[in-house]
Amino acid sequence: MTDYPKHCAFSGRLVMVGFGSIGQGVLPLILRHIDMDPTRITIVTADERGRAEAQHYGITFIEKPLTKANYVETLKPMLGKGDFLLNLSVDVSSVALVELCAELGALYLDTCIEPWPGGYTDTSVSPSLRSNYALRESALKVRTTHPNGPTAVLTHGANPGLVSHFVKQAMLNIAEDTGLNVGVPQTREQWAALGQKLGVKVVHIAERDTQISSVPKRRGEFVNTWSIDGFISEGSQPAELGWGAHEKHFPHDGSRHEFGSGAAIYLNRPGVTQRVRTWTPMEGPFHGFLITHGESISIPDYFTVKDGDKVVYRPTTHYAYHPCDDAVKSIHEFAGKNFVQQETQRLIMDEIIDGVDELGVLLAGHAKNAYWYGSQLSIQEARELVPYNSATSLQVCVAVLAGLVWAIENPDQGVVEPDEMDFRRCLDICLPYLGPVVGAYTDWTPLEGRGTLFPEDVDGSDPWQFKNVRVV
Repeated sequence: MTDYPKHCAFSGRLVMVGFGSIGQGVLPLILRHIDMDPTRITIVTADERGRAEAQHYGITFIEKPLTKANYVETLKPMLGKGDFLLNLSVDVSSVALVELCAELGALYLDTCIEPWPGGYTDTSVSPSLRSNYALRESALKVRTTHPNGPTAVLTHGANPGLVSHFVKQAMLNIAEDTGLNVGVPQTREQWAALGQKLGVKVVHIAERDTQISSVPKRRGEFVNTWSIDGFISEGSQPAELGWGAHEKHFPHDGSRHEFGSGAAIYLNRPGVTQRVRTWTPMEGPFHGFLITHGESISIPDYFTVKDGDKVVYRPTTHYAYHPCDDAVKSIHEFAGKNFVQQETQRLIMDEIIDGVDELGVLLAGHAKNAYWYGSQLSIQEARELVPYNSATSLQVCVAVLAGLVWAIENPDQGVVEPDEMDFRRCLDICLPYLGPVVGAYTDWTPLEGRGTLFPEDVDGSDPWQFKNVRVV
């Protein structure tokens, strides 16, 4: 039997809210790497999924959907000072749970900032107010109401989360390869200055999922390698991106927010209807969906340099996601039905027969053009490493584990985003589970091969303008 290292010890109670693909995938990692009593873990979830796994490990399993009306009375008896709430749910307000944990003295972690049901899609509310930008601003406000509260880690899955640590390591790699001796920045200001000095104009979270199933997608079903409810929710939100200081062409359908940091904008269209050009080492160039994600806002905000009130440096940042091919077909059908979800969902896991989830960050515009750094995890390796996982889920689950460990080791940091955490500590925990982690330079730009079929309106003076990246 493999002797796995214990990264930390935890004597408190752990409450897991939600037990879908990520909850089921992370539980073996928690039991493997955190020294704690399994009888002090409780799962609170909306349905039966995962009950057999919980029973296998001797974990208390409570099937009870959380609502605005019952979440306090349900969770309060289970949480106190020094306990931990791990939120892996959908349709449960992250901000409400962060505030509850702050009041009770409990630690907290989630993988995205969720609203109560309807918060993503209520068209009576402006797109700005149902954006990830707005959700992030509301979560960060807890810093003012509970300035010295227990650690609450926001959005620490694969992305958002792990990719913020990839960005920092990628910048250090580029600095070394270009002969820039900068050491390791220790503050936000130093990291932003490094991005500016390197000349990084663009950060793409560039992901290509090539996993395939032995059972092809059928008409009337949505197929994916991770949470279908989560993907549909974020894909239905307006497309969002951090807006860089180098950009010269504001999108015709773009809008700025009238509050907050100003680090991001949104497009007046759902993310699943907007594609962007990007590149990964295994796939080469491809079109990905511009899906809104928390890192598209937190990364550009973190790397902003100002001269007074004027922004003088900020990288354009966004997700560029090509899901598995069956998910692409599902999106096409979903959009064709005017964004009415299919009656059947199928989360593929055991029936995956081949493929890789290639997830990383593409930093571009610097002296060596573009550099991708990230994970190339195959389904075969994921299954060998941890039960109840695909390549996609394991990249998220190990980042959840890293966030748990970091929060336990740093219990009094208040509300924290991935960009503010110790990237090396998190990467040390994650790397054994990410398959090949590679860095690759490329001469590719979004102008490559353009204009060969149809004349296009491009900005030839700077290939890394969003105007050139966007597929119209």
